[in-house]
Amino acid sequence: MSIYAELPKPFFILAPMDDVTDTVFRRMIGQCAAPDLFVTEFVNVDGVQSAGRPNVIKRLKTSDNSTEKPLIAQLWGLNPDKFRQTAQEIADGEFGEYAGIDLNMGCPIRTIISNGACSALMNDHELAVKIIKATQEGAGGKLPVSVKTRLGFNEIDLDWHELLLQQNLAALIVHGRTRKDMSKSAADWETIGKIRELRDKIAPETMIIGNGDVMNRQQGEELAAKYQLDGIMVGRGIFHDPFLFDPTSPWESCTREQKLELYSKHVKLFTETWEEGERAIHTLNKFCKIYINGFDGAKELRERLMKADSAEKLQALLVEAQKQPFKITAT
Repeated sequence: MSIYAELPKPFFILAPMDDVTDTVFRRMIGQCAAPDLFVTEFVNVDGVQSAGRPNVIKRLKTSDNSTEKPLIAQLWGLNPDKFRQTAQEIADGEFGEYAGIDLNMGCPIRTIISNGACSALMNDHELAVKIIKATQEGAGGKLPVSVKTRLGFNEIDLDWHELLLQQNLAALIVHGRTRKDMSKSAADWETIGKIRELRDKIAPETMIIGNGDVMNRQQGEELAAKYQLDGIMVGRGIFHDPFLFDPTSPWESCTREQKLELYSKHVKLFTETWEEGERAIHTLNKFCKIYINGFDGAKELRERLMKADSAEKLQALLVEAQKQPFKITAT
């Protein structure tokens, strides 16, 4: 049975985010308030099936810790055969325990779409279908296959979603903006609702998951109810509240000390997980604004922490901050 069919409705998913949703961050969120599903960072299949494989498969690194499960692997690329090979390896447990595979057909980054990948596949239906079928063949029925996409390339294109709904997908995740919109406009949930109506006519078994501008669980539940969606995916909202998936999130009442302790825990887990230096220190800077926020002196402390050039120095600064809560000495 597909993992999607086992989840309560509406279910919540932590969105795939580059240099964000690695095994460390997933475990941190899992310990705070776990979503129903996690998704990896974007994993390039052309890289996985190349000499550069060791540098790419770190994005598939997972642990035996249940706090980051169930977990979906998100893939992108251009070569259907490499999608097939990578999907087969994931389904066979080559990279750990996975509950499904998602195909990135929505990333709007210019350098990626200039090569014809991700959002650009909205303009190459033949290749998109080949990629889906190859991935499904590689998964061999062991894992469900889903697609994450947008409303269209330069404008809303429901023909694209109709095509996807004809591909026997386990789920279709729709970000409520076009590729042209990037993140500049508000997410269009009305059109996501229309895609759900299309689903009802074409592929009743395919789950429809909405994504875009969800900042708390209550908002997600209301959108799911209004547009009759199976699930909600949350991306940037998690940067405002690591307990977002908890209906009674305690984040607003967390003290400065509690936030520092949580960030310190994140840095420690980062150091233990990437002990060979597989991840650069700058990736930790993305998380600083999550924890070091909402208290007096947060901006100044955050600026100082983000200058640290190693995880060890960052940890030392956090220890100092915890000892001297109202005064951080200058370097």
